[in-house]
Amino acid sequence: MRVLGIDLGSKRIGIAASDRSGTIATPLTVLKRSGSLPADYKAIAAIVLEEEAVAVVVGLPLNMDGSEGAAARNARVEAERLTTVVGVPVYVHDERRSTVEADRVLLERNMNAQARRKVVDKVAAAVILQSWLDSRQKDNC
Repeated sequence: MRVLGIDLGSKRIGIAASDRSGTIATPLTVLKRSGSLPADYKAIAAIVLEEEAVAVVVGLPLNMDGSEGAAARNARVEAERLTTVVGVPVYVHDERRSTVEADRVLLERNMNAQARRKVVDKVAAAVILQSWLDSRQKDNC
């Protein structure tokens, strides 16, 4: 069961993929926003096909108190639109602190700011996806 994780940003889209067992998330790639949502979704759909993903998990940027603000509502709208293009189920998952966690991991690897900017989105997508995978494991126990 291979799953993609997506961190939707305004300038970049981070993408991660799970292993075939659906256990471990790994950063995959970063797509630059093209300025066209249909083109962005088409690029994501191509990755879904290429990776043979059976589902997509989109990060849901909840407020720290768990409430949904404008960013979370926008992410839900994008997730709904993605479902019409990717051909697999699309789920949303709490992404609070995913970018902070991704940045922390990259800092531990002594990456400078310029290098971190290039990869932080796909690492954040992996953090989101790993959290979703772990929550599913916990639910199945």
